[in-house]
Amino acid sequence: MHPVPQLSTLYNPLNFSTSQNTSSLFTSLSLQARCALRFAMDPVHILLASLILVMALMTVWAATHFFIAYVWWPRRIRRLMERQGVSGPPPAFMVGNLMEMTKLRDQETVNDMGCFTHDIAHRILPHYIYNSQTYGKQFVMWWGVEPRLAVYQPELIKEMLYSHSYGKSELQQKGNKDFIGKGVLMANGEEWAHQRRVVAPAFRIEKLKGHVNYMVECTSRMLDEFERIVRSGSEEIEIGEHLCKLAADIIARTEFGSSYEKGKKIFQQLNSLQKLSSKSGRYLWLPGNSFLPTSFNREIKKRKQQVESALMEIIRARRDSVHVGRCTSYGNDLLGLILSSNDGEGVSLTNQQLMDECKTFFFTGQETTSLLMTWTIMLLASSPHWQEKARAEILEICQDSPPSFADLPKLKILGMILNESLRLYTPASILPRQAFEDVKLGELELPKGMSVWIPVLAIHHSKELWGEDANEFNPQRFAEGVHKACKHQMGFLPFSTGPRTCVGQSFAIMEAKVVLAMILSRFRFTLSPNYRHAPVCVLTLQPKHGVQIILEHL
Repeated sequence: MHPVPQLSTLYNPLNFSTSQNTSSLFTSLSLQARCALRFAMDPVHILLASLILVMALMTVWAATHFFIAYVWWPRRIRRLMERQGVSGPPPAFMVGNLMEMTKLRDQETVNDMGCFTHDIAHRILPHYIYNSQTYGKQFVMWWGVEPRLAVYQPELIKEMLYSHSYGKSELQQKGNKDFIGKGVLMANGEEWAHQRRVVAPAFRIEKLKGHVNYMVECTSRMLDEFERIVRSGSEEIEIGEHLCKLAADIIARTEFGSSYEKGKKIFQQLNSLQKLSSKSGRYLWLPGNSFLPTSFNREIKKRKQQVESALMEIIRARRDSVHVGRCTSYGNDLLGLILSSNDGEGVSLTNQQLMDECKTFFFTGQETTSLLMTWTIMLLASSPHWQEKARAEILEICQDSPPSFADLPKLKILGMILNESLRLYTPASILPRQAFEDVKLGELELPKGMSVWIPVLAIHHSKELWGEDANEFNPQRFAEGVHKACKHQMGFLPFSTGPRTCVGQSFAIMEAKVVLAMILSRFRFTLSPNYRHAPVCVLTLQPKHGVQIILEHL
């Protein structure tokens, strides 16, 4: 019999001399440990491990933010607003109410209006009209993951627009990033305040006086072209196209020291960018949509690059003229004031900010003013009575001369007509803002990040505020001024109000008065039988098929 070994001999790990097998085992383990250590210390493997860790952390971070933005935040807002008695249509995951809003608008605008009427709120803002009837004047809709509280009450509108706790939302800025960027129209906070201080002097009364001669000169060239058209026997023209070109010429010459021909490329590309940006708004709910390599996104980037290249040529030429001594200053126009501010004290603007500012005023100076004049011509063409009243006033005050700066305040009837045009066909149909902090609006508690939007067009057509003839063209309602035309001062918001009121509104009204006074003093016009009434919203309120009129030389 073999003796039984002691347990201490079998299981003592330090007794290597008693067991050859045990010694071999630990030798093998030691080699594996050294190999593992060498593997772990290899730089390539350290880098791979670090990358895996970073990717894991980024995945967790992205998943957390996705959950907060698309699940937790919408639920929290809905519950918070419902506790305060404010509801709205339930949002779909990620897209919110965008699909139903788009469907409603497409259904309304796919066809022309069945009859000639100014009752257009249901066509341009069908989602507001439908939901206000279902959920009341205050309700929440979701633009992707951005909650938007519809506010209709004048007192709440006044409280919001005069507060510094609101500004442009991140979604608005994102949607206009490639179009007008972060100029004064889209900037917030100190950035906005600085830009506003820079551009405001360009629109003071003493500056505007010097622009009237440019406006008269540009308009005279357009009217000479009208006369050639009439003499050729072709009396019908699409007035919107001509007024768009005229407004572009005026803003280029008065604010950028450039003729229309030089800035033609900029206006053409901006018009294309505007249409593309309007379409891209439907896809803002998709995270990272602007970075997707689609043909649509490539086209937007291409147009943006073309616009900014043309703008930089103008900016460099102005700078070079000063640096080489051809000029002693950058000039007194808008571009000159912006460039001068960069040489002064305070926060200077980067090249991108300069271009964004230029794009903003190229667009607003042309688009909104030309639309105001186009819609006004349409209204006067369909209302011979008011056309004759305006013409009689112009001929009495201006005689046979173009209007001077001193004449413009005397054109009261023309001012009433322009206000009524802005009421019925305001360029901006909605006015959105976003809360920068937790705020109280009336009795409502709004969290930081909550957007509030004002349905301007619906308010302008409200019978509660404007009377039973709210959808009729009646300039007489403004005979005693804007404040007495409506039951509340917040019922008329074509240029917004408060700190962020449109800095160029005096320029726009002055230009419209000069141009319309000169047209009315030389031509009578009626709507063409080819005119098709079909207002649509492409960022701004536009005639889908243009405005065709028949000209008659006086």
